[in-house]
Amino acid sequence: QLEQLLRNLIDNAQKYGAPDKPVTVWVAPNATGRIVLNVRDQGPGIAPEHLPHLTRRFYRTDPGRSRASGGTGLGLAIVKHIVERHHGDLDIASTLGTGTTVSVSFAPAPAE
Repeated sequence: QLEQLLRNLIDNAQKYGAPDKPVTVWVAPNATGRIVLNVRDQGPGIAPEHLPHLTRRFYRTDPGRSRASGGTGLGLAIVKHIVERHHGDLDIASTLGTGTTVSVSFAPAPAE
């Protein structure tokens, strides 16, 4: 499931980011010790009014563009489901003209 989560996030970043700019992926612990996975594109960004709805099934900010690129509108809904199943947190931050960063955080695995 975590592989599918990562694949969905990277696919979205490549699909909706700027074609001539890289997608950046990094993993690091945050100040509270949670492990944070970030996927960032440098595309046109997402308008603030769309952000609360992005994880709804079949929701599209631009239906014509999404259909043309082959999306189903399920990618972020699946990501949200996987994150919740693993007791994680999902955050989507975007700035118009700059790009979008999706962050997923999980508690570290307990020490054995």
